Amino acid sequence: MASLPVLRQRALSLTRHKADAEDLMQTAIASALAAEASFEPGTNFRAWMTRILRNRFFSNLRSRRETVELEHAPAGALSRSGGQEESLAMQELARCVAVLPREQRRILLMITVDGLSYTEASEQLGVAVGTLKCRVFRARRQLRMALLGQDEPAAPGKPEALHPMASARPARARPALAVAG
Repeated sequence: MASLPVLRQRALSLTRHKADAEDLMQTAIASALAAEASFEPGTNFRAWMTRILRNRFFSNLRSRRETVELEHAPAGALSRSGGQEESLAMQELARCVAVLPREQRRILLMITVDGLSYTEASEQLGVAVGTLKCRVFRARRQLRMALLGQDEPAAPGKPEALHPMASARPARARPALAVAG
């Protein structure tokens, strides 16, 4: 009887609902009375009862879980990602971010990771908001091209095959020159 207030408090902390806590107490006490022979005199009775209460709580949760026939289960419920793909993707992203020019990387992280608004980042860096937006756009474009394995078109006077993270502007169309023969 001395353990009941402590057990009631524990039941309430598990269920977070007074009526459910009372039900849990009753089922735990009934389980303890049914398993009375398994209690070893001289051991901690409160710990034994707390364990029964906790086990009863988890058993109740399991019995309330929604179940479906295997044939009707969604495919996503039957498989789990091993995590390797996500890990590799994050490593690739980190590698591509590290290759960005320092200023672009800094601004991109301030906006996307730190969650700053363009105005806040602009004030911190002393750069116009338009300039900031342009740099973020360029950084995102370079990341997208690097992650998708695409090369950016070469700028005039630059080699044709550029590294995906190179910062070059797309080539402008040049008028064709007539060659006299």
